[in-house]
Amino acid sequence: MKSEKEIVLDYVEELKLTGVKDELEDVCALAMQEGWSHMRLIAELLRKETQRRAELRVRTRMKAAKFPQMKYLHELDTEELPDDARKALPELETLDFIREGRNVVLYGNPGTGKTHIATALGIKACQCNHTVLFTSVPKLLVQIREARSAKTLGILQNKFEKCDLVICDEFGYVSCDKEGGEMLFNHLSLRSGKKATIITTNLAFNRWNEIIKDKVLVAAMVDRLTHKAFLLNMSGQSYRLKETQKTMRG
Repeated sequence: MKSEKEIVLDYVEELKLTGVKDELEDVCALAMQEGWSHMRLIAELLRKETQRRAELRVRTRMKAAKFPQMKYLHELDTEELPDDARKALPELETLDFIREGRNVVLYGNPGTGKTHIATALGIKACQCNHTVLFTSVPKLLVQIREARSAKTLGILQNKFEKCDLVICDEFGYVSCDKEGGEMLFNHLSLRSGKKATIITTNLAFNRWNEIIKDKVLVAAMVDRLTHKAFLLNMSGQSYRLKETQKTMRG
């Protein structure tokens, strides 16, 4: 005949309560030591299980987001950030822009923290139960072309449209032909006014026609992306260059 512990473990296994299984002996021992009531013991075991599942959901969202690097808000040296970013960051950290479907465009020269801020906000969004997708613009264009060829464009568009936050990094590093510009515009338009998108670019808006030659398309894209958006001028000296110079002086 099975012991009470074995019976409990069988139920735990059947219900896939991994958090309860891992903590059962320690929590029961603590309950006996502290003289907990049965309800207090059950509550603590369920709290452990709930915590484990919440952490698992965060890990799942982080993996699905496909961040190229883990960069966090607490790692930012706010004193080194350009003025626009330093002023806007407290509001952006609330993630209200995601709930309101507002975009964030970080533009300026390389090395000033654009990708770090975008990634860190994306990671915090994952931790706060939002679905996130991180992609570079060149990679996104390749995915769109491949999906169109494989006749799976609808699946890609559906995923892109439904994410709470999409981060499109490195707009401006690779030029688009007319077809590429139209595909990018159509894809980004799926989210316009409904879901939040973060764009990082090394080019000011008046230089976007260097990447997409169709002026009408560029004007329409800027209009869609900037409507009610946070526009952060990230021009300034490269943080990486500053670090290099400090090292050389040292």
